[in-house]
Amino acid sequence: MKYIAVLLTVHNRKDKTIQCLKYLFEQEISKGYQIDLFLTDDGCTDGTPEAVHENFPGVYIVEGDGTLYWNRGMYMSWNEATKTKEYDYFLWLNDDTILESGSLQILLSTSTGLNDNAIVVGTTRASDTDTATYGGRTSIGRLIIPRELSVSCEYFNGNIVLIPKEVYKIVGMNDPVFHHSLGDFDYGLRAKNLGVKIYVAPGILGVCDAHDTLPTWCNPKKTLQQRWKAFRSPLGQNPEEFFVFERRHNGLAMAIFHYATNHLRMLCPWIWNLK
Repeated sequence: MKYIAVLLTVHNRKDKTIQCLKYLFEQEISKGYQIDLFLTDDGCTDGTPEAVHENFPGVYIVEGDGTLYWNRGMYMSWNEATKTKEYDYFLWLNDDTILESGSLQILLSTSTGLNDNAIVVGTTRASDTDTATYGGRTSIGRLIIPRELSVSCEYFNGNIVLIPKEVYKIVGMNDPVFHHSLGDFDYGLRAKNLGVKIYVAPGILGVCDAHDTLPTWCNPKKTLQQRWKAFRSPLGQNPEEFFVFERRHNGLAMAIFHYATNHLRMLCPWIWNLK
């Protein structure tokens, strides 16, 4: 028997969370695999954990306090899983992502073909088109369009990511220094630096709409007070966390440069809109 720990973190998206789990548990995979799900309830007030318990009573629910956000919530779920048993795979899954039929089998088959020594990333598309939205990325940040065979990438969005235990033993868990974003990018880049390969699985494996609106922190239509609040928020650019990320992966000089330019963009966002 091989064991898969599915990791999620949720906050007040009950309907999306239930739909995500419904499609997850409808996945058909080869015999010999068992799925356990670890879900961090990051301070939900809309009845999400109760609905999960009612519809999926076997789910492990980890209690957060509403201050974890995505990355730290995923860390909590992962940490809880490691205390339960030795898992063969860890699957990151966003609760706003709907798995296509057969996606989990494709992830597992791809990983097996890579001797379970690589990270396997699933690509998502928009709900109303075939446009790819999240997945593996090139060194300059471009989204990789999946092919009929797996293709290598440099780092990834964390919507659908399969991490075998051999990779976990090398890279460990995601870094809780990051609240919300950057944790997935950081994990992929750290893995590459440690010699771990990353591959985009064949085909589109899920549905997740892109958040394509201009962020509040650099939106010239927002007030300075609104931009500053968003800038400092874990959901915004959060300059200190971004500095850690940049210094770790691009060096001190680039970290200082972007620390300054991000503040300038927050203060004077219209400069970036000049044509």
